[in-house]
Amino acid sequence: MQTNEYLSIIEGMIFLAGDEGMTLKQIMAVLEISKKEAREYLKQLLDYYDQKPIKGFQIVNYGGCYKMVTLVKHEAYYAKMIKQNHLRLSKSALETLAIIAYYQPITRVHIEEIRGVGCESMIRKLLAKAMIKEVGREESPGKPILYGVTQTFMDAFKLASLDELPELEEMSSDFDSDDIFNTKYQEEVKDSA
Repeated sequence: MQTNEYLSIIEGMIFLAGDEGMTLKQIMAVLEISKKEAREYLKQLLDYYDQKPIKGFQIVNYGGCYKMVTLVKHEAYYAKMIKQNHLRLSKSALETLAIIAYYQPITRVHIEEIRGVGCESMIRKLLAKAMIKEVGREESPGKPILYGVTQTFMDAFKLASLDELPELEEMSSDFDSDDIFNTKYQEEVKDSA
């Protein structure tokens, strides 16, 4: 493999690693290269980013982890953007947020089981909006992250405590008698009886 190919792969890995970043050891392991080679490629990549005349982010080394971050000199614009979009939540974001609020502390996998769809990117968005936070790790294999709502969530929905959330009702009371899903649900119940 040529140098440019290594640089491209490393850049992509750092991007995919997101907030967690990539350590030198991880880069070495994935690419099966020596420490010296990994350091040289990282130096070249950092130099490349330093020399780019137009860029919206840079690669930094914080605590041994290489990450992509936005430029500090544009911070005021990013803060303004976040403030404008802070409380704009899509239906799927609201669903995910509601599940976390009612079932916290809860893992991503449990949220996905309830929603029936993947929600990794939605969790990242809610973390970025400071609506949820990591509250610990579950004592199970892999020690998955547990999520809970934040004070920002409480402020946004004007809640003094989570006890003010509406009570969850039985699923059957949510069904309209003419609803196709209700009909399917009733048929499944009859079939199993």
